[in-house]
Formats: sequence, C-alpha cells, structure tokens
Amino acid sequence: MATPFSNIEAKRKIRAEARRLRRGLPDKEQRSRKIAAALCELPAYVDAETVMFYVDSGSEVRTRPLIEEALRRGRCVVVPYCHGDELGLFRLKDLSELAPAAFGIDEPLPALRGLPERFVDREKIDLVIVPGVAFDPCGGRIGRGKGFYDRFLKTFCHGSSADFVALAYQCQIFSSIPVDPHDIQMDVVVTEECVLFVRGQRAEGRGQK
Repeated sequence: MATPFSNIEAKRKIRAEARRLRRGLPDKEQRSRKIAAALCELPAYVDAETVMFYVDSGSEVRTRPLIEEALRRGRCVVVPYCHGDELGLFRLKDLSELAPAAFGIDEPLPALRGLPERFVDREKIDLVIVPGVAFDPCGGRIGRGKGFYDRFLKTFCHGSSADFVALAYQCQIFSSIPVDPHDIQMDVVVTEECVLFVRGQRAEGRGQK
C-alpha cells in the first residue's frame, strides 16, 4: 500500500510531467474548441441552469469562450475566487469584471464581491467545471497542489446532485493517479479526443438527478 509520502512524491512527478506536456502541446486554441464542443453536448451541461466555471490561465484548457456563450444564453455563471484557504463564489455578468489576483489567476474585482446580487448559494450550482493538472480514466485528479478545489468539492459530497466535469487535454490523462482520502473524483473528464464518464465513489452519498 502506498504511503502518504510516496503519494506526495508520485503526485509531484506526475504534476511536473503533465505540466511539461501541456506547455509543449501545439494548437491549444483548436483543441480547446473541440473540448468545449464536446462539453456543450453533455446532457449535464445542456440541462444546467447554474454553472461554475474556472477561469483559464496559462496553458489550461480555455474556458473564456464557454463563459461568454453561457452569459449570452442567460445562464447563471459562477466563478471562484480565493478567500483565505477556501474558494468564494461570485455570479459573473461580464468578463470585464475579472482582474489578475492570487496565483496569477483572474478573479472577480474585490469591489464587486460583497454585492448581495452577486452572492451564489452553493446548493444552486448544477455543474462544476473543474480545472486540474492531471487526470486518470477513473476520475482521479491532481490539481495545482494547494487543495482549494478538493476542499470546495468535498462540501458537495453529501446530498448534492451537482456534477463535476473536468476539462483536460489528452496529454493530461495518465493511466493511474495516486488517491488520498481527501481527493475528490470527477464524474466526467472531457478531452479533445474522448469523453470519460467516470462518476466517482462520492455518488453514493449524493442526491440523484
């Protein structure tokens, strides 16, 4: 059985390799468009009224075109921001409301975060679009290493019907990801080559749609 230390080391190596592969991947814009098109065909996305998106940075799969399209269609769009060690939730109305913040990621302008009309109840979220550095065919995920999303997603594990959908390039899919007790599995992983339906073990403790 893998020890916590061996998992940390294994994750570190996978994270470094996945980042290297992702940075060197050509045609990210075109690949992102394919991933976006596949996402938009998922019933979980089609039926979602309130969608939480990550805001892409660096070499991540692009989400800004998806956010713009969702706003045009009148969806409730939620984006996260760092609040201490947790993720805060913000209802976004326009991409111009974002600015570089923690870790170089665009976040909602601080002046807007406290407005009552921008508050979002976590229970209203139907779908969470999750970033990550590496994934496996069983829904295993390795993030940036700060644990923000694992802590946030864990709050959905009991009684929630929200789906967790990860967006990744195919080069970010590894045969196996080391799993720790605090790690949260994805329900679906979408790449430019395939859609992996891998609803995680947490489904047993959640409500069903």
